[in-house]
Amino acid sequence: MRSKFFVSLALLLLLTAAVVTPAMAFGSREGDKIVIAADEVVEDDLYLFADEAVIDGTVQGDLVFFGRALTLNGTVEGDLMVAGQAIVINGTVKDDVRLGGAAVLVGERASIGDDLFFGGASLETKPGSSVGGDLALGCAQALVSGDVAGNLMIGAGGLELRGTVGGNVKADVGDPEEGSPPVDMYLQQIPFAVPAVPVGLTIDPNAKIGGQLEYTATEDLSIPDGVVGGNIKRILPEVSEKTEEQTTAQKIGQWFLELLRLMASLLLIGLLLVWLLPAFVLNLSEKVRMQTWPSLGWGVVAYAAFFFVLLLIVIAMILLAMVFGMLTLKGISTAIVFIGILALFSMILAFVLITSYLVLVVVGQLLGRLVFRIFKSDLAEHRIWPMVAGVILIAILVSLPFVGWLFKLLSVFFGLGALWLWGRERWVTQAV
Repeated sequence: MRSKFFVSLALLLLLTAAVVTPAMAFGSREGDKIVIAADEVVEDDLYLFADEAVIDGTVQGDLVFFGRALTLNGTVEGDLMVAGQAIVINGTVKDDVRLGGAAVLVGERASIGDDLFFGGASLETKPGSSVGGDLALGCAQALVSGDVAGNLMIGAGGLELRGTVGGNVKADVGDPEEGSPPVDMYLQQIPFAVPAVPVGLTIDPNAKIGGQLEYTATEDLSIPDGVVGGNIKRILPEVSEKTEEQTTAQKIGQWFLELLRLMASLLLIGLLLVWLLPAFVLNLSEKVRMQTWPSLGWGVVAYAAFFFVLLLIVIAMILLAMVFGMLTLKGISTAIVFIGILALFSMILAFVLITSYLVLVVVGQLLGRLVFRIFKSDLAEHRIWPMVAGVILIAILVSLPFVGWLFKLLSVFFGLGALWLWGRERWVTQAV
């Protein structure tokens, strides 16, 4: 299943990359339902944003569609790129087809000049349809009854081959013994019949494979004679190794080892922070002590705001890249994607470091100072020892079985809240 996920992800990335690629010229249309009449000719690339689109005419460039349902009865002289729920191809596409959606039907009169890529739930190619290049699929099921001139590569739960493949077939499919609910029961809103393809690999006696057949299965399948022109190779599916159950002593030893690792990491980072940024760490710990409940509340806000900002960056990056790509500003589109990815990486890295180490050092130093003050020790005002004692204590608390996650979560909220309050005060001070 892991390989199927990566195949689907790769196909989705191919579709996304194709969408943001700049075009030399384009037209765009929006609406609930868009119809390109049979006598209509679009002389450049066409971008459609609609609930439903029906293409009976001719698009002399690329056709890009975002919406629920697309039916192509006419001709696309460039590439066809679709992200939708239900996709029907009855006409001609002279170049590549990249599809992402729930269900795809390639009709009897459909002709695709080059490769067909699909990531989704179900794909069916009818007898009489043709794909001039390769057919690459990452989906739950596929029924291939048409002709494929090139290779067929698929990662799916089930594949049924009834048509002709001129090249090789490489199928990573599910295990029939495991079984699964039929895909069509989840696709009730699709306007055409979705086939029921059994799990695993099924090859019709009338099918033809010009090259080699490579498939994944626990046992040899019964391949009809004369179907495969080349060699047949079976690959055993990946089997996850069952780990032996640990004894109680082993579990305790593993827990203690992880605790020592956490202590060592926190002590090393804590000493580094106290040495380089002593005032910063002290200010944050004092914020937690003096403004305990505001720190907790703002910490929850900061935690949620981080993921919201990540989502905004992703949406803005995609939309801006699409807009500048349509305007043929290739350099700006590429720069936006690069800057967006860099910003996401930087924010995630900073968030992980802060929530994994900084907040524990800050809360740990506060705990250490409180413990020393309870015992009326002069070490409470020492630069190093409160942090050392505190991070050892906080490491034990967050490592406790069953309740350690709660101490870790509270530490994250208190630490993030203190950081938020500290940053807001500095912002106000600089503004004044």
